[in-house]
Amino acid sequence: MGLSVSDIERLFAERGGEQYSGEGVTQLEHALQCALQAQDEGASDELVTAALLHDFGHLLHDMGETPTLRGMDDIHQYRALPFLRGLFGDAVLEPVRLHVDAKRYLCRTRPEYFAALSEDSKRSLALQGGIFDDAQAQAFIAQPGAADAVRLRVWDDLAKTPGLATPPLAHFLDRARRCAKAAREPA
Repeated sequence: MGLSVSDIERLFAERGGEQYSGEGVTQLEHALQCALQAQDEGASDELVTAALLHDFGHLLHDMGETPTLRGMDDIHQYRALPFLRGLFGDAVLEPVRLHVDAKRYLCRTRPEYFAALSEDSKRSLALQGGIFDDAQAQAFIAQPGAADAVRLRVWDDLAKTPGLATPPLAHFLDRARRCAKAAREPA
């Protein structure tokens, strides 16, 4: 069930050209832009890889049109985890798992954040449980990986610029290989 870095590359080649739900970029453009945001802020290989793969769950199923337009939460943040768990550790997986809740957290803690969300992101927020209350926000940020998920979420929102030049997928997959479990195991 687990994927290799080559499998990830293949899925981006097959499905990365699909429109990113409700935005003016493709799935691959969004992933590359998010990873570039992380890299530009000096994030670790693990967090850059999480930024690249945070929406990978969208590539693992065919939802057709934008799920939010059909009133569906596609739970993409969980869908990818079983496939990535054998390849990456928690430093990659936890920000991926928590990036949707990070949006709910940011809407509670930064009043200007909600207003800046795209229409599709606002629709998905409602489907994903809405804005956290204060207790939920405190419980969220206390979790391991939550602070990195918040960073990833900010990059996610910035990664929707049509035509933005980024390094190629191979550049970020090299970073992913460096933090893959097999790369850390002794020979």
